[in-house]
Amino acid sequence: MERSVLIMGGSGQVGAETADLLRRWYPELPLTIAARDLDRARRVADELGGATAVTIDVRRDGLGLQRTDGYSAVVAAVWDSRLNGLRYAQDRGLPYVSISNGLVDIGPEVVAAGLRAGAAPILLASHWYAGIVVLAVLGLAREFDRLDTIEVSGVLDEQDGGGPAAVADVARLLAATSAGPVRRDGVFDWVSGPDAQVEVTSVDGAVLPGQIVPILDVPSLAVATGAANVRVAFAIGESAGRRRGGPPSAEVRIDLEGVDRVGAPLRTSRYLLHPEGQRPLTALGVALGVERLLGLRGAPVQPGLHTPEALIDPGYAAERLAEIGATITGAHGGH
Repeated sequence: MERSVLIMGGSGQVGAETADLLRRWYPELPLTIAARDLDRARRVADELGGATAVTIDVRRDGLGLQRTDGYSAVVAAVWDSRLNGLRYAQDRGLPYVSISNGLVDIGPEVVAAGLRAGAAPILLASHWYAGIVVLAVLGLAREFDRLDTIEVSGVLDEQDGGGPAAVADVARLLAATSAGPVRRDGVFDWVSGPDAQVEVTSVDGAVLPGQIVPILDVPSLAVATGAANVRVAFAIGESAGRRRGGPPSAEVRIDLEGVDRVGAPLRTSRYLLHPEGQRPLTALGVALGVERLLGLRGAPVQPGLHTPEALIDPGYAAERLAEIGATITGAHGGH
């Protein structure tokens, strides 16, 4: 691995944590921390060791980079608002990872990828925690012979922004539409107003008002499992971790319903939890995608558009989740 992974927004919370994970997994992997502020980028690069720092401008063609080659992949850990990062990767045939576009604003990215489908592998990972929730659900779904209903709900602690960029991403998502996608009886539909309002039960039993959100997890889970009923919702409020007097925690409830291997009805409820909030989970999702795209694990990834569940094994993701301190536990009344 002589060529470096270019991490756009590498000095931000998710970008820096992604770089740290990749460094731990692959000590010899060259990393380039790219940010607007060179001093911040240098601080992150110096802490990592074996990393370089560069300034980028996502508004400029070619990202304003002085050096125009020598990279192995491009990771957009910040919103690639003009798709200059994507074009940079396509022009050079480099794998590209994106995490900041919601279901309502992936259109330009999908079209750009489709127009040059043979140029490079593109991982569309604008899912909850960059695909980690989808992978966790698919891991739990292995208990089922047939999955009929998937309901995912979580708490986003308002004090766990994940940095200014993550806050801006959520604001952009919610400004685009107040409607949310669902799959009902096999049909994809949109719900809004009271139909999009749900209750979200925290791991400690607290109930918060939540909303069905326009997120890629819905089509990913529906298509991957064949479940006829799928919805994803989150509440913004105080997490269980903060109610206990600690830092904001990440918590996602996963309710599954279907039949088991002998045809008997099966229902399970689990929580995916991390005591340090969303940053480590999102970074893990990105790092797993980079590892796969670089060919460091698994078969070579072909050019074209990919989603996390198409590339990453849920069992392997579960091992990595345990390594970073995440847990999957039973919910009250669950299996």
